Amino acid sequence: MYAVLKTIHSYWAYLVLLILVVAIINAFVGKSSGRDFGAKDLRISLFGLIFSHIQLLIGLILYFVSPWFDQWSEMGMGIMKNAETRLYLVEHPVTNILAIVLITMGWSMHKRQSLSAKKFLRIGLFYSLGLLLLLS
Repeated sequence: MYAVLKTIHSYWAYLVLLILVVAIINAFVGKSSGRDFGAKDLRISLFGLIFSHIQLLIGLILYFVSPWFDQWSEMGMGIMKNAETRLYLVEHPVTNILAIVLITMGWSMHKRQSLSAKKFLRIGLFYSLGLLLLLS
């Protein structure tokens, strides 16, 4: 099960990155061209949100079934001394959860805006920050 989840998590990440890039480009092009925020823009942004949340769920399941998770009970807080275990158990999950939080904030903030330019700006800015964290 671990190997299958790891493969799905790895390949799904490329799909998430692609959709986020499309949503970000769409948002900045929409803002710069001054067009109205339409159904197509909503769907593109929503797909970015949904796909990133699916990636988070796959990642959380993978986190708890991975052999790395057993290191918490064996090493305790000593995992912070080992760079590899710290990466898999602390840095990667926390950074990616923060990225998904930023993407979710962008989605939530765009819904409160009445002007199309502000909707595009919220999506573009927060999705870009989320993408930056995902790539780091």
